Amino acid sequence: MDDLFAPSDVSWTPVSPKLAAVRRVNAAIIFGVLAIVALIALGMSLGWTYGVLGLLVVAGGFAWAWVLIGRNQRSWKYAEREDELLVSHGIMFRQLVVVPYGRMQFVDVAAGPLERAFGIATVELHTATPATDAKIPGLHPDEASRLRDRLSALGQAQAWGL
Repeated sequence: MDDLFAPSDVSWTPVSPKLAAVRRVNAAIIFGVLAIVALIALGMSLGWTYGVLGLLVVAGGFAWAWVLIGRNQRSWKYAEREDELLVSHGIMFRQLVVVPYGRMQFVDVAAGPLERAFGIATVELHTATPATDAKIPGLHPDEASRLRDRLSALGQAQAWGL
């Protein structure tokens, strides 16, 4: 079954561990706001004991998210073949997206403020069919730029044959 999601004839490139750090900061912000809301809302309406219990539940959710984020980051990888790009990710729900270079319409590179602060970017591949669109988060900006240029050139070269 592993051969289905990770062909052995390619050399896989993992994404940066900084992706987990960015997602953990996002989770900390979200769970921090939830913790404040739970403490105040439950504390004022039901009593401070329930507010503290709500805070503990939110803290448990953050701890669980911390673990899942790390596992998810380690599952992201990509490989460049002669005619296609492979992107694989997921632990429980695994996914392998194969994008033929000739089907690519355009390639985006995106980085939000938090991603820029951590020095990573996301490469997004767009095709005519949304089902074969793919993204590779957590790339070093130099690698994202190289991949964008390479994929654009290969896509344009192979599109002429269609």
